Amino acid sequence: MMIVRAVFAFLALPAVVAGLVPALIVRGATPDRGFLSAGTALLSAGGFLLLWCVRDFFVSGRGTLAPWDPPKHLVVVGLYRHVRNPMYLAVLTVLAGWSLLYASGRVAIYAALIAVLFHVRVIAHEEPWLSRQFGAEWDAYRASVPRWLPRVRWKLG
Repeated sequence: MMIVRAVFAFLALPAVVAGLVPALIVRGATPDRGFLSAGTALLSAGGFLLLWCVRDFFVSGRGTLAPWDPPKHLVVVGLYRHVRNPMYLAVLTVLAGWSLLYASGRVAIYAALIAVLFHVRVIAHEEPWLSRQFGAEWDAYRASVPRWLPRVRWKLG
C-alpha cells in the first residue's frame, strides 16, 4: 500500500535528519527565549513545506521521497513549480529552526553539513537519474526551474 510506504519513507528520512538528529544534538538544552518565536516559526514553516512536498510526491508523482521508492512521474506541481528541490530546502528550514530555537551552533554546523550533502547528492545522483528516467520532460523542467533559489520576477511600471 503506497500510503504505508510514504509514511515509512517520511519517518526513515526527513523525520530522522530534521527531527531525531537535531533533538539528540540539543538534548538537555532549553529553548533560548530570545529566539523562541523565530525558531518556532522556522520549524513550523519548514514542517508545513516538507509535508506539502511529500504530498505532491505521493499525489502527483505516484511515489515517495525515498530513493528506493521514487515517484513514477516527474513532480512539477506545487512548490516544484518554483524550485527543483523544495523538500531539501524545507528540511534545511526545519534545521535552521532548531538552531535558532536552541541557539545551537552545533545544529547550525550539522545543517551546513546536510546542505553540502544535499547538494552533492542532487548533482551526483538525483539529476543524472532524473535525466535518464524522464528525458526531455526533465530537460525542459531543468531549463525553466532553478535548482535551489526561486527566480524573482520584478514587475516595474
